[in-house]
Amino acid sequence: MLGLPVLSGQAGFSPSIVMFILCWLFMVCTGLLLLEVNLWYGEEISIITMATRTLGRSGKFVSWFVFLFLFYSLMVAYIAASGSLITDFIGEATGYYWHSNLGGLLFCLLFGLLLYLGTGAIDWFNRLLMLGLIISYMSLVIVGSSRVNSEFLMHHDWSAATLVIPAVIVSFGFHNLVPSLTTYFHGDIKSLKRSIIWGSTIPLIIYLVWEWIILGIVPFQGFQIARDKGEIATEALRSAVGASWIVDVAQIFAFFAIVTSFLSVALSFVDFLADGLNIKKTPKGKIILSLLVLGPPLICALLYPTIFLKALNTAGGFGAVILFGILPALMVWKGRYNQNLGKLQILPGGKPLLIIIIIFAIWVMLLQFI
Repeated sequence: MLGLPVLSGQAGFSPSIVMFILCWLFMVCTGLLLLEVNLWYGEEISIITMATRTLGRSGKFVSWFVFLFLFYSLMVAYIAASGSLITDFIGEATGYYWHSNLGGLLFCLLFGLLLYLGTGAIDWFNRLLMLGLIISYMSLVIVGSSRVNSEFLMHHDWSAATLVIPAVIVSFGFHNLVPSLTTYFHGDIKSLKRSIIWGSTIPLIIYLVWEWIILGIVPFQGFQIARDKGEIATEALRSAVGASWIVDVAQIFAFFAIVTSFLSVALSFVDFLADGLNIKKTPKGKIILSLLVLGPPLICALLYPTIFLKALNTAGGFGAVILFGILPALMVWKGRYNQNLGKLQILPGGKPLLIIIIIFAIWVMLLQFI
């Protein structure tokens, strides 16, 4: 949410709506494809296990590599964005403004401790964070709606519309939860389809309201500057309205948004590495896992403090479209038409739809080179 307005600002509100709906539809379809594969085997298995069973050793290798690539890219983005937020908070409270690198380091130390303590501590803390996220978002909507300039929303540049696609795709990345949902709903297809469709529609509405407010307050030139500097949306908002408590609310919202995303991704990353590398969660093992999860992205964020938007684009433009797009389509193709597993078909459309999904994913990847 902190990168979306910056990347979509040049295109404008109307083109952004089209891109959001297109990406939402793509991710819903691939989520249903992944659900179909999961239901074939009737147990809670990871995406990597699904890829191994349907695509063989090559599927296992690709899914392993892309999973690491995606999650490390996301971690780099979160740590890079957190640095400026932390230093802003400290600067406004004390009058001393640190370098953003120190903010990112402090962020990792504080929340790395929660990561070490495990799921229980994160679950308790995340409930408070989610409450803060909801309150700050609603406050921002209420206050910001009165400052929306309809003229800013009229701006449109369809040639820049594709800039936002990678970030939007990764914003709908719920696919790693599909196996857990399958277990939770005991394989009930109607409940699972409903949870995937409505569970992604609600964020779509939230994102579009967020876009309406930020793009209606900040002129598109402000987003160009923010994009060139690799800044988050709240920095563009600050530049547009100056010192205002709406900026303070936006900064608080940004903090909650980053921390909740960071903790959920980091925790699932720890579980993934513990399982994949066969590292037991002993005190020593948890230290090793925490260092593996936080160390490489922290170093990258420290070396390149303005990498936030680039990391976000890389995560969506390559990692998410392969892991959550191409692989589910290939797994369903192999299972339906080569392994005779497709008696249960969740998503209609047959081979033509699978081809469209794969072509769209390849097109998104090619956009990153243009």
